[in-house]
Amino acid sequence: MTTSFTARVADYLVGAADAVLPPEVAERAAVHTLDTVGAAISGADLEPGRFAGEAWTGLAGSGRSSLVTGGSADPVSAALVNGFAAHADETDDSHPPSTTHPGCAIVPAALALGQHAGIGGAHLLRAIAAGYDVGTRVVMAMRFTEFRSDQAGFSTHGIGGVFGAAAAGAVALRLDADATRAALALAAQSASGITTWLRDPHHVEKAFVFGGMPASNGVRAALLAQAGLRGVPDVFDTGSNVLAAFSASPDPEELVAGLGERFEITRTAIKKYAVGSPAQAAVQAAVDLVEAGLRPDDVASLEIILPRELAQVVDGRALPVINVQYLVAGVLLDGGFSFAMAHDAERMSHPAITQLTARMRLIPDPVLLRDRVATLRVTRRDGTVLVQTCSGVRGGPADPMSVNEVLAKVLDLASARSTAAQLAARLLRLDGVADVAELHDLLIPTDREASRR
Repeated sequence: MTTSFTARVADYLVGAADAVLPPEVAERAAVHTLDTVGAAISGADLEPGRFAGEAWTGLAGSGRSSLVTGGSADPVSAALVNGFAAHADETDDSHPPSTTHPGCAIVPAALALGQHAGIGGAHLLRAIAAGYDVGTRVVMAMRFTEFRSDQAGFSTHGIGGVFGAAAAGAVALRLDADATRAALALAAQSASGITTWLRDPHHVEKAFVFGGMPASNGVRAALLAQAGLRGVPDVFDTGSNVLAAFSASPDPEELVAGLGERFEITRTAIKKYAVGSPAQAAVQAAVDLVEAGLRPDDVASLEIILPRELAQVVDGRALPVINVQYLVAGVLLDGGFSFAMAHDAERMSHPAITQLTARMRLIPDPVLLRDRVATLRVTRRDGTVLVQTCSGVRGGPADPMSVNEVLAKVLDLASARSTAAQLAARLLRLDGVADVAELHDLLIPTDREASRR
Protein backbone atom coordinates (compact mmCIF):
# COMPACT_ATOMS: atom_id res chain seq x y z
CA MET A 1 0.00 0.00 0.00
CA THR A 2 1.32 3.41 -0.90
CA THR A 3 1.88 5.88 1.93
CA SER A 4 2.06 9.11 -0.05
CA PHE A 5 -1.19 11.05 0.28
CA THR A 6 -0.81 12.28 -3.30
CA ALA A 7 -0.40 8.72 -4.56
CA ARG A 8 -3.43 7.51 -2.60
CA VAL A 9 -5.62 10.26 -4.04
CA ALA A 10 -4.28 9.59 -7.54
CA ASP A 11 -4.85 5.85 -7.23
CA TYR A 12 -8.42 6.53 -6.16
CA LEU A 13 -9.01 8.70 -9.21
CA VAL A 14 -7.49 6.13 -11.57
CA GLY A 15 -9.87 3.50 -10.21
CA ALA A 16 -12.86 5.86 -10.20
CA ALA A 17 -13.14 5.84 -13.99
CA ASP A 18 -14.52 2.28 -13.87
CA ALA A 19 -15.70 1.88 -10.27
CA VAL A 20 -19.45 1.37 -10.08
CA LEU A 21 -21.05 4.01 -7.90
CA PRO A 22 -23.56 2.91 -5.26
CA PRO A 23 -27.05 3.53 -6.69
CA GLU A 24 -27.85 6.35 -4.26
CA VAL A 25 -24.56 8.10 -5.08
CA ALA A 26 -25.12 7.75 -8.82
CA GLU A 27 -28.58 9.27 -8.37
CA ARG A 28 -27.21 12.23 -6.39
CA ALA A 29 -24.52 12.76 -9.02
CA ALA A 30 -27.20 12.94 -11.71
CA VAL A 31 -29.33 15.28 -9.58
CA HIS A 32 -26.41 17.62 -8.87
CA THR A 33 -25.50 17.60 -12.55
CA LEU A 34 -29.08 18.54 -13.41
CA ASP A 35 -29.12 21.25 -10.74
CA THR A 36 -25.84 22.76 -11.97
CA VAL A 37 -26.83 22.69 -15.62
CA GLY A 38 -30.12 24.38 -14.66
CA ALA A 39 -28.15 27.07 -12.84
CA ALA A 40 -25.90 27.56 -15.87
CA ILE A 41 -28.83 27.90 -18.26
CA SER A 42 -30.48 30.41 -15.95
CA GLY A 43 -27.17 32.21 -15.43
CA ALA A 44 -26.49 32.44 -19.15
CA ASP A 45 -29.04 35.26 -19.30
CA LEU A 46 -27.60 37.16 -16.32
CA GLU A 47 -24.68 39.60 -16.42
CA PRO A 48 -21.85 37.14 -15.57
CA GLY A 49 -23.08 34.57 -18.08
CA ARG A 50 -23.70 37.11 -20.82
CA PHE A 51 -20.29 38.69 -20.23
CA ALA A 52 -18.45 35.37 -20.43
CA GLY A 53 -20.28 34.28 -23.56
CA GLU A 54 -19.77 37.57 -25.37
CA ALA A 55 -16.23 38.26 -24.19
CA TRP A 56 -14.87 34.81 -24.97
CA THR A 57 -16.65 33.98 -28.23
CA GLY A 58 -13.95 35.48 -30.41
CA LEU A 59 -11.12 34.01 -28.32
CA ALA A 60 -12.29 30.42 -27.95
CA GLY A 61 -10.88 27.64 -30.05
CA SER A 62 -12.95 25.15 -32.01
CA GLY A 63 -14.21 22.00 -30.40
CA ARG A 64 -17.34 20.06 -29.55
CA SER A 65 -17.81 21.18 -25.96
CA SER A 66 -21.14 23.01 -25.63
CA LEU A 67 -21.52 26.60 -24.46
CA VAL A 68 -24.78 27.25 -22.61
CA THR A 69 -24.65 30.75 -24.09
CA GLY A 70 -24.69 29.24 -27.60
CA GLY A 71 -22.36 27.33 -29.91
CA SER A 72 -19.41 25.11 -29.10
CA ALA A 73 -15.73 25.57 -28.30
CA ASP A 74 -12.60 23.94 -26.99
CA PRO A 75 -12.99 22.37 -23.52
CA VAL A 76 -11.03 25.02 -21.60
CA SER A 77 -13.19 27.78 -23.06
CA ALA A 78 -16.42 25.84 -22.50
CA ALA A 79 -15.51 25.24 -18.86
CA LEU A 80 -14.74 28.94 -18.42
CA VAL A 81 -17.99 30.21 -19.95
CA ASN A 82 -20.23 27.58 -18.39
CA GLY A 83 -18.52 28.00 -15.02
CA PHE A 84 -19.26 31.73 -15.10
CA ALA A 85 -22.90 31.00 -15.95
CA ALA A 86 -23.28 28.26 -13.33
CA HIS A 87 -22.61 30.68 -10.48
CA ALA A 88 -24.36 33.70 -11.99
CA ASP A 89 -27.77 33.28 -10.36
CA GLU A 90 -26.59 32.01 -6.93
CA THR A 91 -28.63 28.82 -7.19
CA ASP A 92 -25.68 26.42 -7.56
CA ASP A 93 -24.95 23.87 -4.85
CA SER A 94 -22.69 24.23 -1.81
CA HIS A 95 -20.72 21.91 0.47
CA PRO A 96 -20.98 23.13 4.08
CA PRO A 97 -18.13 21.05 5.58
CA SER A 98 -15.58 22.65 3.24
CA THR A 99 -17.27 26.01 2.57
CA THR A 100 -17.02 25.42 -1.18
CA HIS A 101 -19.39 25.52 -4.17
CA PRO A 102 -18.41 22.30 -5.96
CA GLY A 103 -20.96 22.08 -8.76
CA CYS A 104 -20.30 25.36 -10.57
CA ALA A 105 -16.66 24.36 -11.17
CA ILE A 106 -16.76 20.56 -11.34
CA VAL A 107 -19.80 19.97 -13.55
CA PRO A 108 -18.79 22.45 -16.31
CA ALA A 109 -15.26 21.01 -16.29
CA ALA A 110 -16.34 17.37 -16.42
CA LEU A 111 -18.99 18.03 -19.07
CA ALA A 112 -16.59 20.00 -21.27
CA LEU A 113 -13.95 17.27 -21.12
CA GLY A 114 -16.56 14.54 -21.39
CA GLN A 115 -17.86 16.01 -24.65
CA HIS A 116 -14.31 16.60 -25.85
CA ALA A 117 -13.30 12.98 -25.18
CA GLY A 118 -16.62 11.41 -26.20
CA ILE A 119 -17.28 9.58 -22.95
CA GLY A 120 -20.58 8.05 -21.88
CA GLY A 121 -22.96 9.39 -19.30
CA ALA A 122 -22.19 6.80 -16.63
CA HIS A 123 -18.48 7.61 -16.97
CA LEU A 124 -19.32 11.33 -16.65
CA LEU A 125 -21.21 10.72 -13.41
CA ARG A 126 -18.23 8.83 -11.97
CA ALA A 127 -15.94 11.73 -12.91
CA ILE A 128 -18.25 14.27 -11.29
CA ALA A 129 -18.62 12.27 -8.07
CA ALA A 130 -14.83 11.87 -7.87
CA GLY A 131 -14.38 15.61 -8.39
CA TYR A 132 -16.64 16.32 -5.42
CA ASP A 133 -14.70 13.79 -3.35
CA VAL A 134 -11.30 15.37 -3.99
CA GLY A 135 -12.02 19.10 -4.26
CA THR A 136 -13.86 19.26 -0.96
CA ARG A 137 -11.35 17.09 0.86
CA VAL A 138 -8.44 19.32 -0.16
CA VAL A 139 -10.06 22.29 1.57
CA MET A 140 -11.04 20.21 4.59
CA ALA A 141 -7.41 19.05 4.83
CA MET A 142 -6.42 22.72 5.09
CA ARG A 143 -8.66 22.88 8.19
CA PHE A 144 -10.10 26.10 6.85
CA THR A 145 -13.15 25.91 9.10
CA GLU A 146 -10.93 26.29 12.17
CA PHE A 147 -9.83 29.84 11.42
CA ARG A 148 -11.52 33.05 10.38
CA SER A 149 -12.02 33.73 6.70
CA ASP A 150 -11.79 37.47 7.26
CA GLN A 151 -8.24 36.92 8.48
CA ALA A 152 -7.23 34.31 5.92
CA GLY A 153 -7.60 36.44 2.80
CA PHE A 154 -7.77 33.50 0.38
CA SER A 155 -11.01 32.03 -0.90
CA THR A 156 -11.85 28.35 -0.51
CA HIS A 157 -14.02 28.45 -3.62
CA GLY A 158 -11.26 28.74 -6.18
CA ILE A 159 -9.10 26.22 -4.33
CA GLY A 160 -11.68 23.48 -3.87
CA GLY A 161 -13.09 24.13 -7.32
CA VAL A 162 -9.83 23.75 -9.21
CA PHE A 163 -8.88 20.50 -7.46
CA GLY A 164 -12.40 19.16 -8.00
CA ALA A 165 -12.32 20.13 -11.68
CA ALA A 166 -8.85 18.66 -12.23
CA ALA A 167 -9.81 15.45 -10.43
CA ALA A 168 -12.99 15.11 -12.48
CA GLY A 169 -10.94 15.81 -15.59
CA ALA A 170 -8.42 13.13 -14.73
CA VAL A 171 -11.23 10.59 -14.40
CA ALA A 172 -12.98 11.75 -17.57
CA LEU A 173 -9.75 11.47 -19.58
CA ARG A 174 -8.74 8.18 -17.92
CA LEU A 175 -5.33 9.51 -16.92
CA ASP A 176 -2.91 6.98 -15.45
CA ALA A 177 -1.43 7.41 -11.98
CA ASP A 178 1.57 9.47 -13.09
CA ALA A 179 -0.54 11.79 -15.21
CA THR A 180 -3.13 12.15 -12.45
CA ARG A 181 -0.46 13.18 -9.95
CA ALA A 182 0.72 15.70 -12.54
CA ALA A 183 -2.80 17.06 -12.95
CA LEU A 184 -3.03 17.52 -9.18
CA ALA A 185 0.34 19.30 -9.16
CA LEU A 186 -0.78 21.64 -11.94
CA ALA A 187 -4.06 22.26 -10.13
CA ALA A 188 -2.03 23.27 -7.07
CA GLN A 189 -0.14 25.84 -9.11
CA SER A 190 -3.48 27.19 -10.35
CA ALA A 191 -5.22 27.22 -6.97
CA SER A 192 -6.09 30.84 -6.32
CA GLY A 193 -8.75 33.32 -5.33
CA ILE A 194 -8.88 35.94 -2.60
CA THR A 195 -11.83 37.31 -0.70
CA THR A 196 -11.91 40.61 -2.56
CA TRP A 197 -14.92 39.08 -4.35
CA LEU A 198 -16.86 40.23 -1.30
CA ARG A 199 -16.52 43.77 -2.67
CA ASP A 200 -17.61 42.89 -6.21
CA PRO A 201 -20.72 45.00 -6.91
CA HIS A 202 -21.63 43.21 -10.15
CA HIS A 203 -21.19 39.50 -9.27
CA VAL A 204 -19.01 38.99 -12.35
CA GLU A 205 -15.70 38.67 -10.53
CA LYS A 206 -17.40 36.42 -7.98
CA ALA A 207 -18.68 34.14 -10.75
CA PHE A 208 -15.13 34.01 -12.13
CA VAL A 209 -13.64 33.06 -8.74
CA PHE A 210 -16.28 30.45 -7.89
CA GLY A 211 -16.96 28.93 -11.30
CA GLY A 212 -15.18 30.14 -14.42
CA MET A 213 -11.62 30.27 -13.12
CA PRO A 214 -11.45 26.93 -11.25
CA ALA A 215 -13.38 25.06 -13.94
CA SER A 216 -11.12 26.22 -16.77
CA ASN A 217 -7.92 25.91 -14.72
CA GLY A 218 -8.84 22.35 -13.77
CA VAL A 219 -9.57 21.39 -17.37
CA ARG A 220 -6.28 22.92 -18.49
CA ALA A 221 -4.40 20.99 -15.79
CA ALA A 222 -5.94 17.68 -16.88
CA LEU A 223 -5.25 18.33 -20.57
CA LEU A 224 -1.65 19.36 -19.95
CA ALA A 225 -1.10 16.24 -17.88
CA GLN A 226 -2.64 14.14 -20.64
CA ALA A 227 -0.26 15.77 -23.11
CA GLY A 228 2.72 14.67 -21.02
CA LEU A 229 3.56 17.61 -18.77
CA ARG A 230 4.80 16.17 -15.49
CA GLY A 231 4.67 18.15 -12.27
CA VAL A 232 5.92 17.07 -8.88
CA PRO A 233 4.48 13.70 -7.80
CA ASP A 234 3.91 14.63 -4.15
CA VAL A 235 2.07 17.94 -4.09
CA PHE A 236 0.17 17.03 -0.89
CA ASP A 237 3.13 15.56 0.95
CA THR A 238 6.58 17.06 1.29
CA GLY A 239 8.37 20.37 1.50
CA SER A 240 6.38 23.38 0.34
CA ASN A 241 3.27 21.34 -0.44
CA VAL A 242 -0.05 22.94 -1.26
CA LEU A 243 -1.67 22.19 2.11
CA ALA A 244 1.13 23.91 4.01
CA ALA A 245 1.00 26.84 1.62
CA PHE A 246 -2.56 27.67 2.66
CA SER A 247 -2.65 26.41 6.26
CA ALA A 248 -0.40 26.64 9.29
CA SER A 249 -1.71 23.33 10.65
CA PRO A 250 -3.08 21.16 7.84
CA ASP A 251 -4.39 17.65 8.36
CA PRO A 252 -3.50 15.58 5.27
CA GLU A 253 -5.39 12.59 6.66
CA GLU A 254 -8.55 14.44 5.63
CA LEU A 255 -7.54 13.88 2.00
CA VAL A 256 -8.14 10.15 2.29
CA ALA A 257 -10.56 9.87 5.21
CA GLY A 258 -13.44 7.72 3.98
CA LEU A 259 -12.26 8.03 0.38
CA GLY A 260 -14.29 5.57 -1.69
CA GLU A 261 -16.74 5.01 1.15
CA ARG A 262 -17.97 8.49 2.11
CA PHE A 263 -19.04 10.30 -1.03
CA GLU A 264 -18.96 14.07 -0.56
CA ILE A 265 -21.64 14.64 -3.17
CA THR A 266 -24.08 13.20 -0.63
CA ARG A 267 -22.98 15.89 1.85
CA THR A 268 -23.54 18.71 -0.62
CA ALA A 269 -26.56 20.98 -0.34
CA ILE A 270 -28.84 21.89 -3.21
CA LYS A 271 -30.36 25.32 -2.78
CA LYS A 272 -34.08 25.65 -2.38
CA TYR A 273 -33.80 29.40 -2.90
CA ALA A 274 -31.74 31.17 -5.56
CA VAL A 275 -29.79 33.31 -3.08
CA GLY A 276 -26.35 33.23 -1.52
CA SER A 277 -25.89 30.23 0.75
CA PRO A 278 -25.47 32.30 3.95
CA ALA A 279 -28.91 33.88 3.35
CA GLN A 280 -30.81 30.63 2.76
CA ALA A 281 -31.88 30.07 6.35
CA ALA A 282 -32.91 33.71 6.86
CA VAL A 283 -35.10 33.55 3.75
CA GLN A 284 -36.71 30.35 5.01
CA ALA A 285 -37.34 31.92 8.43
CA ALA A 286 -38.96 34.91 6.72
CA VAL A 287 -41.16 32.61 4.63
CA ASP A 288 -42.18 30.79 7.80
CA LEU A 289 -43.13 34.09 9.47
CA VAL A 290 -45.23 35.14 6.48
CA GLU A 291 -47.01 31.79 6.49
CA ALA A 292 -47.69 32.30 10.22
CA GLY A 293 -49.42 35.58 9.43
CA LEU A 294 -46.76 38.27 9.85
CA ARG A 295 -47.23 41.33 7.65
CA PRO A 296 -44.67 44.08 7.01
CA ASP A 297 -46.84 46.76 8.64
CA ASP A 298 -46.69 44.73 11.88
CA VAL A 299 -42.90 45.10 12.11
CA ALA A 300 -41.53 47.73 14.46
CA SER A 301 -38.03 46.25 14.38
CA LEU A 302 -36.42 43.06 13.14
CA GLU A 303 -33.14 41.46 14.15
CA ILE A 304 -31.48 38.97 11.79
CA ILE A 305 -29.06 36.72 13.69
CA LEU A 306 -26.58 34.81 11.52
CA PRO A 307 -23.35 32.91 12.24
CA ARG A 308 -20.42 35.33 12.36
CA GLU A 309 -18.59 34.09 9.28
CA LEU A 310 -21.75 34.12 7.18
CA ALA A 311 -23.09 37.47 8.32
CA GLN A 312 -20.21 39.37 6.73
CA VAL A 313 -20.94 37.78 3.35
CA VAL A 314 -24.56 38.96 3.12
CA ASP A 315 -24.62 42.16 5.15
CA GLY A 316 -25.96 45.10 3.13
CA ARG A 317 -24.41 43.89 -0.14
CA ALA A 318 -24.91 45.84 -3.36
CA LEU A 319 -26.39 42.81 -5.10
CA PRO A 320 -29.94 41.81 -4.14
CA VAL A 321 -29.27 38.09 -4.36
CA ILE A 322 -26.71 38.25 -1.55
CA ASN A 323 -28.17 41.07 0.54
CA VAL A 324 -29.94 39.39 3.45
CA GLN A 325 -31.78 42.52 4.62
CA TYR A 326 -33.24 43.08 1.16
CA LEU A 327 -34.18 39.42 0.76
CA VAL A 328 -36.01 39.28 4.10
CA ALA A 329 -37.81 42.53 3.26
CA GLY A 330 -38.78 41.23 -0.17
CA VAL A 331 -40.24 38.05 1.29
CA LEU A 332 -42.27 40.01 3.84
CA LEU A 333 -43.57 42.51 1.29
CA ASP A 334 -44.37 39.93 -1.39
CA GLY A 335 -45.76 37.29 0.93
CA GLY A 336 -43.18 34.78 -0.26
CA PHE A 337 -39.97 34.24 -2.22
CA SER A 338 -39.49 34.59 -5.96
CA PHE A 339 -36.49 34.42 -8.29
CA ALA A 340 -37.50 37.76 -9.81
CA MET A 341 -37.48 39.52 -6.43
CA ALA A 342 -34.07 38.09 -5.52
CA HIS A 343 -32.50 39.45 -8.72
CA ASP A 344 -34.26 42.83 -8.94
CA ALA A 345 -31.47 45.35 -8.31
CA GLU A 346 -33.68 48.36 -9.03
CA ARG A 347 -36.15 47.35 -6.36
CA MET A 348 -33.50 47.63 -3.65
CA SER A 349 -34.00 51.40 -3.63
CA HIS A 350 -37.80 51.27 -3.64
CA PRO A 351 -39.26 53.20 -0.66
CA ALA A 352 -41.19 50.20 0.65
CA ILE A 353 -37.95 48.20 0.77
CA THR A 354 -35.77 50.92 2.27
CA GLN A 355 -38.34 51.79 4.91
CA LEU A 356 -38.53 48.15 6.01
CA THR A 357 -34.79 47.47 5.92
CA ALA A 358 -34.23 50.62 8.00
CA ARG A 359 -36.03 48.82 10.81
CA MET A 360 -33.67 45.81 10.57
CA ARG A 361 -30.42 45.02 12.32
CA LEU A 362 -28.04 42.19 11.42
CA ILE A 363 -26.39 40.57 14.46
CA PRO A 364 -23.41 38.24 13.93
CA ASP A 365 -23.51 35.29 16.32
CA PRO A 366 -20.02 35.14 17.91
CA VAL A 367 -20.29 31.44 18.74
CA LEU A 368 -21.65 29.98 15.53
CA LEU A 369 -19.29 30.32 12.58
CA ARG A 370 -20.56 28.81 9.34
CA ASP A 371 -23.64 26.77 10.18
CA ARG A 372 -26.48 27.40 7.74
CA VAL A 373 -28.86 28.61 10.44
CA ALA A 374 -30.68 31.87 11.14
CA THR A 375 -32.95 33.46 13.73
CA LEU A 376 -35.33 36.35 13.02
CA ARG A 377 -36.50 38.24 16.10
CA VAL A 378 -39.43 40.53 15.31
CA THR A 379 -40.77 43.17 17.64
CA ARG A 380 -44.27 44.01 16.50
CA ARG A 381 -45.87 47.43 16.80
CA ASP A 382 -48.02 46.18 19.66
CA GLY A 383 -44.86 45.33 21.62
CA THR A 384 -45.08 41.56 21.29
CA VAL A 385 -42.04 39.63 20.09
CA LEU A 386 -41.89 36.81 17.55
CA VAL A 387 -38.84 34.58 17.23
CA GLN A 388 -38.41 32.31 14.21
CA THR A 389 -35.38 30.05 13.92
CA CYS A 390 -34.43 28.02 10.87
CA SER A 391 -31.93 25.36 11.84
CA GLY A 392 -31.72 23.79 8.40
CA VAL A 393 -33.12 24.65 4.98
CA ARG A 394 -34.66 22.00 2.78
CA GLY A 395 -31.96 20.80 0.41
CA GLY A 396 -29.21 20.42 2.98
CA PRO A 397 -27.52 17.05 3.60
CA ALA A 398 -29.82 16.36 6.56
CA ASP A 399 -32.96 17.12 4.55
CA PRO A 400 -32.15 16.67 0.86
CA MET A 401 -34.50 17.74 -1.90
CA SER A 402 -36.09 14.89 -3.80
CA VAL A 403 -35.43 14.24 -7.48
CA ASN A 404 -38.83 15.67 -8.33
CA GLU A 405 -38.20 18.81 -6.28
CA VAL A 406 -34.91 19.46 -8.06
CA LEU A 407 -36.55 18.72 -11.39
CA ALA A 408 -39.29 21.27 -10.69
CA LYS A 409 -36.66 23.83 -9.65
CA VAL A 410 -34.64 23.33 -12.83
CA LEU A 411 -37.66 23.43 -15.13
CA ASP A 412 -38.57 26.75 -13.55
CA LEU A 413 -35.04 28.15 -13.92
CA ALA A 414 -34.78 26.95 -17.53
CA SER A 415 -38.37 27.74 -18.52
CA ALA A 416 -37.20 30.06 -21.32
CA ARG A 417 -35.54 27.10 -23.07
CA SER A 418 -37.79 25.04 -25.30
CA THR A 419 -35.58 21.98 -24.71
CA ALA A 420 -35.63 22.22 -20.91
CA ALA A 421 -37.86 19.21 -20.22
CA GLN A 422 -36.06 16.98 -22.72
CA LEU A 423 -32.64 18.00 -21.40
CA ALA A 424 -33.68 17.38 -17.81
CA ALA A 425 -34.95 13.91 -18.67
CA ARG A 426 -31.66 13.03 -20.39
CA LEU A 427 -29.56 14.33 -17.49
CA LEU A 428 -31.52 12.26 -15.00
CA ARG A 429 -30.81 9.23 -17.18
CA LEU A 430 -27.21 9.97 -18.00
CA ASP A 431 -26.24 6.35 -17.51
CA GLY A 432 -28.07 5.64 -20.77
CA VAL A 433 -26.23 8.29 -22.83
CA ALA A 434 -23.53 6.72 -25.00
CA ASP A 435 -21.65 9.96 -25.76
CA VAL A 436 -22.34 13.13 -23.77
CA ALA A 437 -21.53 15.17 -26.87
CA GLU A 438 -25.03 14.08 -27.97
CA LEU A 439 -26.43 16.57 -25.43
CA HIS A 440 -25.16 19.54 -27.44
CA ASP A 441 -28.41 20.56 -29.13
CA LEU A 442 -30.23 20.38 -25.80
CA LEU A 443 -27.65 22.45 -23.93
CA ILE A 444 -27.45 25.43 -26.26
CA PRO A 445 -30.22 27.99 -26.90
CA THR A 446 -31.99 28.07 -30.23
CA ASP A 447 -31.23 31.01 -32.50
CA ARG A 448 -34.53 32.61 -31.51
CA GLU A 449 -33.87 32.15 -27.80
CA ALA A 450 -30.37 33.58 -28.13
CA SER A 451 -31.64 36.61 -30.04
CA ARG A 452 -34.01 37.55 -27.19
CA ARG A 453 -31.17 38.42 -24.82
